[in-house]
Amino acid sequence: MALLDIFKRKKIDKKKESPVVPDKPPKILGQAYPVRKSKISNGAYKILKKPHVTEKATDLTSKNQYIFEVYPRSNKNQIKKAVEDVYGADVVSVNIINIPRKIRKLGRISGWRKGYKKAVVRIEEGQKIEVLPR
Repeated sequence: MALLDIFKRKKIDKKKESPVVPDKPPKILGQAYPVRKSKISNGAYKILKKPHVTEKATDLTSKNQYIFEVYPRSNKNQIKKAVEDVYGADVVSVNIINIPRKIRKLGRISGWRKGYKKAVVRIEEGQKIEVLPR
């Protein structure tokens, strides 16, 4: 019955293949677990498209709020980390607005204007983001 042997479980020696697992993670500055800060600066281009520059957006800079067009799959946490990494400002809050696509007509021809997602990012007082280089 050699054919039925292939379906039987093979016995594994636990002494030979035991993975080395540390008992406890190392403590850093009295913390229970080491804190890993995720970096997005290399992948920020996948989250932030461009700053949204309009009259309303420039008026919001007096309230420490900046508007960015973002990719539709990005979420608030990713946007916050990307803005902090790219611009070096401390983000207080992020609000997201989905702009739907709209029908546009030219004579009898109808088409669609693309929809997009934009994020209103509020930073701490006293900090600035240079959206347009001078």
